[in-house]
Amino acid sequence: MSESNKNLAVTLFSEILVVDQLARASVARVLPKGMELSHFSVLNQLAHAGVERTPAQLAKTFHLTRGAMTNTLAKLERAGWVHVRPDWDDARRKLVSISPAGQSARDVALDVIAPLIAEVVNTVGADKVRSALPVLREMRVKLSEIE
Repeated sequence: MSESNKNLAVTLFSEILVVDQLARASVARVLPKGMELSHFSVLNQLAHAGVERTPAQLAKTFHLTRGAMTNTLAKLERAGWVHVRPDWDDARRKLVSISPAGQSARDVALDVIAPLIAEVVNTVGADKVRSALPVLREMRVKLSEIE
């Protein structure tokens, strides 16, 4: 790799990391009381999936350890936002689904997050954002293959 490409790669990843940090901090500030970004992420995933998922599947989706996901799910279950039940076909596994209260909490969070994100997109420009998405997706896929 040429020195120029190394510098480009470092600059690109530096920008991505800073954008990630700023986005997380901005979203975390507006989330409803008691909801963490990890909670919203899991609720959003379950809402989109529309089917029950195992804790292991969720851990893999978020690139977390099973222990970290178990901790997050325990907090979500205590809040009444998810249902965790035994898998009737395999007693060693559990299945997780979003509860009606979890769906409502996710919707409330989305209502406060969406304007924040939309403002950034509007400021940067929808065309620029659209053109960046394929590159970011391709990078995500490539990085997921490295693991």
